[in-house]
Amino acid sequence: MRSAHRVETVRTAERTLMDRLPDGALMQRAAAGLAAACADALRRRVYGSRVVLLTGSGDNGGDALYAGARLAKRGAGVTAVLLAPDRTHAAGLKALLRAGGTTATPSTAAAHIHHADLVLDGVVGIGGKGGLRPEAARLADLVAASPATVVAVDLPSGIEPDTGEVRGAAVRADLTVTFGTHKPGLLIDPAREYAGSVRLIDIGLASTLPATPALESLQHADVAALLPRPSQESDKYRRGVVGIAAGSTRYPGAAVLAVAGALRGGAGAVRYVGAATDAVLARFPETLVSNTGPKKAGRVQAWVAGPGAGDDPAPVAEALSTDVPVLLDADGLRLADRETVRTRRAPTLLTPHAGEAAALLGISREEVEASRLTAVRDLARAYDATVLLKGSTTLIAAPDPDTPVRVNATGTPWLATAGSGDVLSGLAGSLLAAGLCALDAASVAAYVHGLAGRYAADGAPAGAHDVAEAIPAAWRDITT
Repeated sequence: MRSAHRVETVRTAERTLMDRLPDGALMQRAAAGLAAACADALRRRVYGSRVVLLTGSGDNGGDALYAGARLAKRGAGVTAVLLAPDRTHAAGLKALLRAGGTTATPSTAAAHIHHADLVLDGVVGIGGKGGLRPEAARLADLVAASPATVVAVDLPSGIEPDTGEVRGAAVRADLTVTFGTHKPGLLIDPAREYAGSVRLIDIGLASTLPATPALESLQHADVAALLPRPSQESDKYRRGVVGIAAGSTRYPGAAVLAVAGALRGGAGAVRYVGAATDAVLARFPETLVSNTGPKKAGRVQAWVAGPGAGDDPAPVAEALSTDVPVLLDADGLRLADRETVRTRRAPTLLTPHAGEAAALLGISREEVEASRLTAVRDLARAYDATVLLKGSTTLIAAPDPDTPVRVNATGTPWLATAGSGDVLSGLAGSLLAAGLCALDAASVAAYVHGLAGRYAADGAPAGAHDVAEAIPAAWRDITT
């Protein structure tokens, strides 16, 4: 499991650890890891390379200066651009100069940055708020125009560490070297796009961090442990029967794709109710169909309601009136009564994209995309339900505010295609029917769906039906 902690939590953990260590030891650990990462970024051609440090007044500046000193000792030409000369980390600057490094002012930095092989961004640390100030923003523009490899210290300067928001100018890094734990902004868009690859350096912080992080991200082993596996005694009911209340005469494909996701997602059986029976049976004759509505469809252990449903609220309302988990997607999000969702005893999972989330919250799509973490938490609280907010990084929030938000980044831009979300709904519904809690079902579905998207696309366009067909390959990748 990959974990991320908020700034105040990290600061408290650092203070506790520093009390146990000799003065300056923690910064030296960070600098050593940072210098090693920079050497790797230079493909270990440190000797003769040109390195520019963008050095602010905080501890990030100190980390950069000490790392620069280590690189200078290995033969790199290192120049530190001092943005706050009077408040530069004195001991770090002394170490750099002793190792043969030099300094420059922001006004003379352009030539150094233009000819650099590597730029180390140590302008602002985890305490930064808002975008970069004008002088630092000008340097960020110079860095963006430079061919140099850009390495950020702890996180790119200018992003919001706790939320992933970007409220102004910020440095775009090729690599971010972060210390002790991930910061939420490194995992959440739009800030994640500024971080590039992320490398975590162990500085001993694990012993002082709390057990519960702010964010967590499942990895292969975590997903493998959660994926349901049939036993010798399994029958279709033990494996889980998922009901699909989806599709309409106008959108029969939504039903077909949701059923595809459910069948490929391990459901023992799929019951379908809706107006797209002929299309569903033509593609998946194993589907159990009913024209009686969700309440009388037969034994079901979870419902997926809403994809392509049109304007008829009855199937969504019927699904919500049952005592089994319900996933609401697409039209189901619009048709569902909020208070009905809030008062359900069985779990409810909402799976909106940014536009749908905006409509539910009464804000603009742009606000959701700029503040995705806030949006997913607000929705989970408003509906007292688990919410999966789709996007290039998918966020999953439980209604309990103390439960870590989960983030998934296994997807590919090729998943931005019509019907992809219907496949995800069916897949998540099958996992709910198999007995996973809403948070786990959503997290695992997002992970598998994203990986299936990679398999389906393989560097080229893919349709939603291709994604559904690739789910078994993704499943095998995870479990073998």
